[in-house]
Amino acid sequence: MEIVELTRRLIDIPSVTGEESEAGRFISRLLEDLGYRVTLQDTGGGRVNVLGTTASPPLVMLTTHYDTVPPFMPSGEDGDYVYGRGACDAKGILAAQVLAAERLRADGINEVGLLFVVDEELGSHGARVANEHASAFQCRFLINGEPTENRLATGSKGSLRAVVSTEGRAAHSAYPEAGDSAIDRLLDILSDIRSYPWPEDAFFGRTTCNIGLIAGGTRPNIVPASASAEIHIRLVTGSSPIREILDEIVKGRGRVEVLSVTEPVRMVAVEGFEQCVVRFTTDIPHLSNWGEPLLLGPGSILDAHTAHERVSKRQLAEAVELYVSLVHKLLAKVKTNNEEAEDGGK
Repeated sequence: MEIVELTRRLIDIPSVTGEESEAGRFISRLLEDLGYRVTLQDTGGGRVNVLGTTASPPLVMLTTHYDTVPPFMPSGEDGDYVYGRGACDAKGILAAQVLAAERLRADGINEVGLLFVVDEELGSHGARVANEHASAFQCRFLINGEPTENRLATGSKGSLRAVVSTEGRAAHSAYPEAGDSAIDRLLDILSDIRSYPWPEDAFFGRTTCNIGLIAGGTRPNIVPASASAEIHIRLVTGSSPIREILDEIVKGRGRVEVLSVTEPVRMVAVEGFEQCVVRFTTDIPHLSNWGEPLLLGPGSILDAHTAHERVSKRQLAEAVELYVSLVHKLLAKVKTNNEEAEDGGK
């Protein structure tokens, strides 16, 4: 199947996180029709991870996710781009990985597998389930696909999601002195969070904090008794000092509930590929049993999650070539390491 056609077929199957069932069935049938040994991993709620292997144990695994953020948007195209939800994050990547694996098999390379997981956009539950698969412990390298504009990412920031909540005392808004505004308390905390000099790192860059959701109160004529905000911090250090900073900022004025944590990750660098460090988080930290990680994919993260999501047709085609080249280099490295180990044992 031609890569633009496959990308569009994948985009046109809605798979917002939590609703990946139909897309999972399509991907499993696709891999079965191509002759892969297909394993479906139940992740709950009718959702499955799809694993495709050959008769040879996979030494290199190509992987990405097939869930998307809402809302669903059908595919479209012009002369240069494919459009639609998941175009670059990450259905175009999935298509490129399938075609790359087919190219490799045509060249007689069978030690490569395909792993497509659910739930990356929320909690990486699919990756956590996949990490316990028996094949993981035989694999030497994991090539994860996310939109890096076809550059090989050598590092990705970590992630800490938390809810900051405050409590006050309700009162009639005409007599605010009779109450205690939870929203005022929350705004004071958020102001301190915004102005805090968060850590910087020479490799990963600057810590950033996004206040993504705010809720509180019941009506405009009532002093609010409760309020909360969900924040998302992109980590350039370990999570422990950031948790301590949050606790110090709040200083008993409210509560901090940590929802999820993913530590920063350094990844394998390979000569001959343009390299970068990305600010976003991936499934890689939750797929640690699958070998040494690499990260590369077509498309720009700046187009992901937007109303104009798109992926360049040129980059899609380039990605197939890059994945093929990367697998060849990694398998050559495995062969060299095995030979050196054998010589060292003599």
